Amino acid sequence: MLRPERMSKVSVAGSKGVMPAVIETIHELNLVHLSDYDGSWEGFDNGNPIEGADDASEKLVTVRALESTLDLADADVEPQRGQLDENWENRLEEIRTRVNELDDQRSDVRDDLRQVEERINRVAPFAELGIDLDLLSGYETIDVVVGEGRVDAIEDALEASDEIRAYETFTGGDVVAVAAAPTDDAGANPIDDALVGVEFTRHEVPDTEKSPSAYVDDLESRKADLESRLEEIDAELAEIRRKEGSFLLQVESELSIEVQRAEAPLQFATTGRAFVAEGWIPTDEYDRLRSALRDAVGDSVEIEELERADYDRHGAHSHTEEVQKGAPAAEDEDDEPSPEADEEPQKAVTDGGSAVTMGDEPPTVQNNPGPARPFEVLVQAVNRPKYSELDPTIFLFLTFPAFFGFMIGDFGYGLLYVAIGAYMATQFDSKGITSLGGVAIWAGLFTMLFGIIYGEIFGLHVLGEWLFGGSDLLPLNKGLEPAAADFALGWMVVSVLAGIVHLNIGYILDFYENLSHGVKDAVFHSGSWLLMLNGIWIWIFSRQAAGTKPGFLFETFASDGPFPIGFTGFPEWVLVTIPLGIADFPLSAPLLVFFIGFALLIISEPVEAVEFIDVIVNVFSYTRMGAVLLAKAGMAFVVNLLFFGAYRDPEGAFHFLRNHEPSYVAEHYGEGAEVIFGGLMHSGTAGLLGGLIILVVGHIVVLALGVTSAGLQAVRLEYVEFFNKFYDGGGEKYEPFGHDRTYSED
Repeated sequence: MLRPERMSKVSVAGSKGVMPAVIETIHELNLVHLSDYDGSWEGFDNGNPIEGADDASEKLVTVRALESTLDLADADVEPQRGQLDENWENRLEEIRTRVNELDDQRSDVRDDLRQVEERINRVAPFAELGIDLDLLSGYETIDVVVGEGRVDAIEDALEASDEIRAYETFTGGDVVAVAAAPTDDAGANPIDDALVGVEFTRHEVPDTEKSPSAYVDDLESRKADLESRLEEIDAELAEIRRKEGSFLLQVESELSIEVQRAEAPLQFATTGRAFVAEGWIPTDEYDRLRSALRDAVGDSVEIEELERADYDRHGAHSHTEEVQKGAPAAEDEDDEPSPEADEEPQKAVTDGGSAVTMGDEPPTVQNNPGPARPFEVLVQAVNRPKYSELDPTIFLFLTFPAFFGFMIGDFGYGLLYVAIGAYMATQFDSKGITSLGGVAIWAGLFTMLFGIIYGEIFGLHVLGEWLFGGSDLLPLNKGLEPAAADFALGWMVVSVLAGIVHLNIGYILDFYENLSHGVKDAVFHSGSWLLMLNGIWIWIFSRQAAGTKPGFLFETFASDGPFPIGFTGFPEWVLVTIPLGIADFPLSAPLLVFFIGFALLIISEPVEAVEFIDVIVNVFSYTRMGAVLLAKAGMAFVVNLLFFGAYRDPEGAFHFLRNHEPSYVAEHYGEGAEVIFGGLMHSGTAGLLGGLIILVVGHIVVLALGVTSAGLQAVRLEYVEFFNKFYDGGGEKYEPFGHDRTYSED
């Protein structure tokens, strides 16, 4: 649970004659994470692909190109399992030919359609102008220009030009036509020269004798014909997709397997006649691998379990358990290779002797119980755990939903989160989305649990009335009402205590990890932070110098406080009073513990000593949970206040006007009560309808913001405050050599 699945390094060696059978067997098992040979063994080279790999790769590229052209997705077709027919290659070629023809036709039609649309866009301004196109060009003594711009600015520019002796403008909509007679000494383009500096967009006159409207009609007719042809081509491609989609997916599946098998020798170490393949496999699966290979090729290969990877945090191969033919071998941890050995070429053996392995790290297979597995996606969002370190998924499972539920704490919202999570977990094929659905379900369940504790459903306290009646202990108040303001500060204290516990778990895990290097290393590197964290916070909650500390630290858990357990602070525990000249300093036991931890940190990691204040700052980060709790409760409160209205009774208690009109307050309480807001539901039909919209939309907004605030804040506390204490990440994903057959059979 806290460790990934135990992995073993295995080696399979034999002659090249049995290599295809070995590859096929390993591929069907889908168990071995192959290691890449790096060329470091004397006499061995990387292998070459099996014959036929190029042809299979080309066909695979063709199939995937066809799937792309046909917009083929798994959901579009019914799976067709089984073996391919003998003439599947001819069938594939026929499909390729027809699809390529249609795709080429579609491209040509789209090009023609684009050109027609461009022509329509060019002619449209002339249709607005209402002048035949043949009247806008072909003159020898006058110059004609058509475009868009301000008529007054154009005429002013023409009037001021020395190259134009007469002109006339014609307008239609935003389009302006200018006909001008140039002077004898004018340039080649007198109108363009005159309009320099004027905002004017020129339109080229189409080369046609038709009127603009007739020309546009012809183009629109051509456009309709092209669009019709495009629909016919798309329909024919859709029909091919419907009929041949299953076949193409089946061929892709089979070719993917064939290419994967054919290219496997690229990862092997080979000679002219032999090969050596290594990889990682779950230790419990070694016997199944050995049995399958023996059934496939008998004694023609040598199979060895070279080592079982240890869980040392720092993960060097010198800390692995070597295995010789399935039996543990003794290892002298003091033996170290000589410098000369590093310079010599490594030698691999294939006769069952001890071989030098390919130096790769074991991949990580997270091994968590079913309920916690959805939370692996949150861990992997930071980084996959290294094989050699603790997997924090189980702690994320135990704390993240609790943090989220604490901050939202509403039975109604929790019920909706569970429903949304169930939909995500059951209606999507993506593993990431289904995992997030599982996370949402657990977060929703804890939101419902805390909703019961707070007695809230969609911001209303009716749940507490139904479940607990007049109980003095439950439900707990969130602290929005003036009479319950001490709860607001109390939740901040609870958040701090949650942070202390959470960080202690992180440092304890780090202490446990560092024990692999001895107790001394663990005490100096992790124990120092544990001592500082607990020492300073026990002192903060102690009665020493209580007058200088916030009173709510000691009132929150007092007998008359919001959480009446009778705690009013730890004793002073003063050990000694140290004279400092101006004033004496009373050294208490918690402060002594803190200073001992600080001293250990200075001795072990002087650079980190400047970060000692983190034991206070990191804990204060958890007060964001109390802040979000109050913020979300306040938003739901405002939504309900606008719809229901509310009043305060003579004793100062707050009530929503759910079952009564505002007049009820004056009739039953007189002047001692106060209507805070009458409520839209009591403001007539229009007010009721508008209030219902506000009620529904408002709670949807609160529900959504619950994810972006409570969800992100809870994730931040896990990633930044908790993970940083013990977790590095950076593990390699377990990717076994194999293929899940979806559309084909062996």
